[in-house]
Amino acid sequence: MNMRRYTMEFKQQAVNLAESLGSATEAARQLGISDANIWAWKQKLGKKAKGTSLDVSLSEVEELKRLRKENAELKKVNHILKGAAAFFSQDHLK
Repeated sequence: MNMRRYTMEFKQQAVNLAESLGSATEAARQLGISDANIWAWKQKLGKKAKGTSLDVSLSEVEELKRLRKENAELKKVNHILKGAAAFFSQDHLK
């Protein structure tokens, strides 16, 4: 049995092709692979992306994680700055 290894990028593109065509069988035929591969990759990638649409690439998921982390940090800074502004405005009133 020929066990070929496929990159994550190829797997994602195969799943995206199946989604765009509306048929894993047709995508598999065009790519020269088994449709069972596409179904397995779809399940695996769906779990990795935690329920996101398969039209979203894994790099976009990583970007979303980075932006969420940056957003949380900016909220902390904003909270500190609001506290400092309140402190200095009270000091000004004395």
